[in-house]
Amino acid sequence: MNQEEMLYGYSSIVIVVILFIAIVVFNEFGFRGGRFVQSRTDSEVKSLTGSIQASILGLLALLLGFTFSMSMQRYDNRSMALIDEANAIGTAILRTQLLPENYRDEAYSLFQEYVSLRVEIGQLDLTKTEERNKYNENTANLQNKLWSLAISATEVDPRPVTTGAFVKSLNDVFDSQGKRNALLQMQVPEVVLILLFMVFISSGGIMGYSAGLSGKRMFAPIVLVSLLITLIVFIIIDLDRPKRGLIQVNQSVLIELLNEAKK
Repeated sequence: MNQEEMLYGYSSIVIVVILFIAIVVFNEFGFRGGRFVQSRTDSEVKSLTGSIQASILGLLALLLGFTFSMSMQRYDNRSMALIDEANAIGTAILRTQLLPENYRDEAYSLFQEYVSLRVEIGQLDLTKTEERNKYNENTANLQNKLWSLAISATEVDPRPVTTGAFVKSLNDVFDSQGKRNALLQMQVPEVVLILLFMVFISSGGIMGYSAGLSGKRMFAPIVLVSLLITLIVFIIIDLDRPKRGLIQVNQSVLIELLNEAKK
């Protein structure tokens, strides 16, 4: 987790509630400002204000689509990385049968521990840095043990179709673990989210100002639009928060692999 990220430390529900309140409040300020200058504003200015409002709403739609696409892509990448890691580990476990007989049981036992660690760390919040570091250290120790075992096995049986195949699958396991860890650190840049929030709040203000110029309050539609916007923002933030939000990558493939390994 990037320590420079500020919003990640706050609940996504708190963020969207504050955003919703800010949009409604700025809409009210905008309405009152529009009412204040209504009598001194001609129809041409009112028409121009409507054009500006349409431009801001268009920018809002563009940013929403762009940001949602970014967060969804990262979620999909994390899901595929977990599947790739589970497949790599499953293949390596099967290839333990290609090792010299006196190494098979030890390799299988180490893989049982390894999968168990990967399942446990997959359920751990990224903000719990110390606990994650401990799990990562234990994972690295198991990787070293597996690699040492592979080296010893190649000295006994150097054939590429037996021990060599196990070594290759072991490399794939290590690579898939590194890739998955890297993807956990990839979120939508916070500056993009902040820009998105600013456009949301500005759109609320300009909609209120436009309503004030027309002299007609549209409270219910504004609240509905603000609610829909904040719900979309909630989905964007939640998709972008691995191990923290309500939307989580399904770990069933690793859990099934762990259950199979324990049989």
